[in-house]
Parts: sequence; C-alpha cells; structure tokens
Amino acid sequence: MIVDARGHRCPTPSLKLQKAMRAAPAGARLTLLATDPMARIDVPHLMTGLGGRVVSVDEADGVLTIVVETPGGARTD
Repeated sequence: MIVDARGHRCPTPSLKLQKAMRAAPAGARLTLLATDPMARIDVPHLMTGLGGRVVSVDEADGVLTIVVETPGGARTD
C-alpha cells in the first residue's frame, strides 16, 4: 500500500501513515512518500511507539520513500 503525503508538512505524513496502518493486516508493508524532511525523524519514532519497524528509507529528487512494516508480522531480515 502506498501512502502519498508529498507536499504535506509534519505531522501530516505520520498521521496519514498511522491511519493507513489501522486498515492494514499484521506484518503488512506500507510505503510512505513524503517531501517533508522531518518524516525521516518522525516515522521511526511513530513505528517505535506502535511496535512496527522501518524497513528502509531512501531519498530521490526531494522525495523520501519510507517502507514500514506493521506490528505483528514475522521478521524476514
């Protein structure tokens, strides 16, 4: 599932991600697209608080692509 929060300032990207996570099954991977550099800091804090994890963080052309895994999934790393 892709959560597009490009053009929004924090905390909106984290809030959009959190809303999408509520609808996702345990262990699902979601991809957040964000242009606010604070998402690089806010999303890991959110995932720690929710029991999920950040799988990867990449940046290209000013867009952060943050892949997260919802709590409860089997780790594959």
